[in-house]
Amino acid sequence: MTVILIAIVSAWCAPQSGAQIMSVSGETINTDSLRRDFDRQPYFGLYKDNYFTFGMPIGQKPTRENSNVKFQVSISQRLTRSTLPWNTYLFLFYTQKVFWNVLENSMPMTDLNFNPGVGLVKPLFAKNRFIGKLMLLLEHESNGRDGIQSRSWNKITLGANIMIDPTFIVHGKFWIPIVDGQNNKDILDYCGIYQVGTSFFSPNRRFGASVTLVKRRGWSLNYNTIVEFNYRLFKRDNQYLFLQYYNGYGEGLLDYKQFHSMLRVGIVIKPRIFSDY
Repeated sequence: MTVILIAIVSAWCAPQSGAQIMSVSGETINTDSLRRDFDRQPYFGLYKDNYFTFGMPIGQKPTRENSNVKFQVSISQRLTRSTLPWNTYLFLFYTQKVFWNVLENSMPMTDLNFNPGVGLVKPLFAKNRFIGKLMLLLEHESNGRDGIQSRSWNKITLGANIMIDPTFIVHGKFWIPIVDGQNNKDILDYCGIYQVGTSFFSPNRRFGASVTLVKRRGWSLNYNTIVEFNYRLFKRDNQYLFLQYYNGYGEGLLDYKQFHSMLRVGIVIKPRIFSDY
C-alpha cells in the first residue's frame, strides 16, 4: 500500500512563482508563469523525499537485529486556493518514517514515527528571480505508543530553502520545542535544536547529493550527520537510486538515545525542484 502510494503521488511543484528559475528541463520560466502554474497545480503532492531503503551498521558486525529496512512517505496538501497575507499559502503536511526488521522472525515494524504539521509557506524572490521559500510550521512528532515506550514532542519551526543557483541549495530549520512526552524529556540532547545543510544537483538533474547537520543541545560540536546521494537511471523518471549515510542519535524516536552509524541503499522519489528536510 505504501509503495503504491509513493509511486502514484505526483512530484510537488516548488513554491510557486519566481521571477526566474530554471526548470528541470533547463528552460527559463518567469515569475508570473510560475505563480499561475502554482495556483493551477494539484493541491496534493510530495513534501520531503519518499524512499525505501535497506541498511546495515558501519563499524560493527551486521546481524538480523541491527540490519533493517527504513522507508519514508511524505506528502503535502495545499489548503488555500489563493495567497494569504504576506503572499503566503497554508499547507497541511504529513511524514511517516518506519523502521522494519525484515530479517527477524515475523518481520516486525519496530519503530513508526508520525510527523504531521500545518503552516504557512512563502515563496522568496530577489532581483526578478525565484530564490526559494520560507516556512512557518506547527509540527507534532510521536511514535504512537503508550507506557514506557511512548515518545512525543511538538515544535514551532521556521525553515528556509535558498537557491544559490538552479544546481545549489542551502537550507536551514530552527525550532522552538514543546516537549510533552514523559519518557523523552531529554530529547533535545539527541534530536537537536536546529539543522542546516546543502544540496547539489547536476545541470541535467541526473545526479544529486546533500549533507544535513542536526545540532544536538550543548556547546560542543555535537552534530547528527546525514549524507545522501541519488542518481536517476532514466531521463523521464522521477525515481532515483539512493544512498543514505546516517551518523549520530535520533534516527528514530523509540531508540533516540542510541547511537547509529548506518549505511542504506534503495530507491527515492523526489519532489520537483528541491526537497524539504
